[in-house]
Amino acid sequence: MREITVDAAIENIAEVTAFVDEQLEAFDCPMKVQMQIDIAIDELFSNIAHYAYKPEVGKATVRVELDEDPRAAVVTFIDNGVPYDPLAKKDPDVTLSAEERKIGGLGIYLVKKSMDDMFYEYKDGQNILIIKKLL
Repeated sequence: MREITVDAAIENIAEVTAFVDEQLEAFDCPMKVQMQIDIAIDELFSNIAHYAYKPEVGKATVRVELDEDPRAAVVTFIDNGVPYDPLAKKDPDVTLSAEERKIGGLGIYLVKKSMDDMFYEYKDGQNILIIKKLL
């Protein structure tokens, strides 16, 4: 397990993504899976940056665990911001046209669809969001 802690700011998405990619590449993660995880990082970390601490900037920790049996990448996002469970939000109705749909929620929906598992809990004053992708 490795982790990185940075300011929860949009400009740190590239650093977090590079950190996670380094772990995935060392684990011979398929490029398609790595790209799906990168998109999830972009969405989830940007949500933390935009909403967790506003108007302040707090810290966010991203932890990477690589499992052998079954081969999987587990990425955990931890922040001390306001409690927010992105999984509690109802999925958008993707059968509607873009004009008819309400704004928001599509990014989380796409992450949920591309990952094999997602889990959220608020514990000890921390938001903990875990994504898991089988390799």
